[in-house]
Amino acid sequence: MRLLEAVDISKSFPGVRALDKVNLSVKGGEVLGLVGENGAGKSTLIKIIMGAYHLDSGEILINGKKVHISNPLVSRALGLNAVYQDIIIAPELSVGENFFFGNIPTTKLGLVDWNRMYSESKRTLSRLGIDIDPRSLISDLSPGEQTMVTIAKIVRDKAKFVIFDEPTARLTTDETEMLFEIISRLKKENLGIIYISHRLEEIFEICDKVTVLRDGQLVNSSPISEVNEDKLITWMVGRDISEMYNIKRGTPKEVVLKVDHISRDAIFEDVCFELRSGEVLGLFGLVGSGRSAVLRAIFGAVRLDGGELYIHGERVNLVEPHQAMEYGVALVPEERKTQGLAMPLSVKVNINISSYNKISNVGIVSDKKELLRSQEYIESMNIRTPSSDQLVSKLSGGNQQKVAIAKWLCKDADILMLDEPTTGVDVGAKLEIYLLIEQLVQQGKAVIVCSSYLPEVIGLSDRILVMADRKITGEVLREDANEELLLRLASNIPADGRENTNKELAYG
Repeated sequence: MRLLEAVDISKSFPGVRALDKVNLSVKGGEVLGLVGENGAGKSTLIKIIMGAYHLDSGEILINGKKVHISNPLVSRALGLNAVYQDIIIAPELSVGENFFFGNIPTTKLGLVDWNRMYSESKRTLSRLGIDIDPRSLISDLSPGEQTMVTIAKIVRDKAKFVIFDEPTARLTTDETEMLFEIISRLKKENLGIIYISHRLEEIFEICDKVTVLRDGQLVNSSPISEVNEDKLITWMVGRDISEMYNIKRGTPKEVVLKVDHISRDAIFEDVCFELRSGEVLGLFGLVGSGRSAVLRAIFGAVRLDGGELYIHGERVNLVEPHQAMEYGVALVPEERKTQGLAMPLSVKVNINISSYNKISNVGIVSDKKELLRSQEYIESMNIRTPSSDQLVSKLSGGNQQKVAIAKWLCKDADILMLDEPTTGVDVGAKLEIYLLIEQLVQQGKAVIVCSSYLPEVIGLSDRILVMADRKITGEVLREDANEELLLRLASNIPADGRENTNKELAYG
């Protein structure tokens, strides 16, 4: 019996056909991967299932019976639930209070029955193998732990069907493995699951079948055993892709950045490297290795305790980001929504925001130049937006990332540091970002790519620096790089299997 069926679902918005007779079905105990580029219709379909949107035509069936889902409350009552990338739980309440929110248990005297609340919450967590104290405040938990609590709350509410929408975007490797274990338990309990992710390796790891949407239409639905990554990417983007990371290499020339024994107490220690124009330098490390903090220090956002920085041969003392910007240094941070973009402002403003001095006279901005410059980058970077006046918050993740990069190209930065450049970005936008990196190095710009995704850092980089325990433990040339070696260095374990205690590079 199919637990959930969406039959010939269509939905239009003014000027846009978001879904055109789309079908999918999920059985109990089955994980369906739902994939497609941003704008393919995935979010619209999910919002229809969850009652946030009304369908124009088609029908939804649960256990073979047609249902009318008029709002999210109806969806929840039918046992349909969703775990989104942005967790929706009360941060200032405890885990137990979130579990019983709206239905707090009381004693015979009318007082809150804390013992029952915490003991039942603990049972639910233990059932899923989650080791979290139910008395803990949500705000004190890591993003991964908050995700686990959200899942446990859904299970406690007797969900029959769960949609996971980019659930690993903020999770560590260990937390991702724990999530997959929980999904396996839910399968065994006969829950139906839709799993949405831009990370295709996750689709192949945990899904039983995969459904592909493109431009609001169903392209293919197949058992995962009959699909490979190349075929899936081709279905998603509508064109053949021989090699995901087959970018043209630049020609490394002069040293533009020298990092000389820089340290910041308890964050990173004795970091040294050089970066050349026309080069992509990869930076890899596990969470807590200090990799992102090194980039922020080069950008002037983290003050150094020791060591020196040289830009174009000149020793610099950067204590504020605006100083780094004047030297042509740019940082696209991992948290683009909170650190890389002004989300309430327009695409036009975000593109120009770092370089208004170039188009202003005595503090008065030229509206004509502002518009022309934004349109230039919208076109050259294929930023999909109705107009330059569109709020950047309304764009997809991939288009937001392209705006975050565009603002630095508009500034004419020649040292670009990209921290997790494709997190939450669909495969089509990833390809566009990779091709942009190709163009930058061929123009002679220098690029640092900091990524936790090994195929990406190996495929894009000319050489790779690896960090562990706040230090650089290895430097690996592209032709010598493989996942096992990089993971060993990131765990501070050299090739002979012994822990690396030498301060010198473990490789290279």
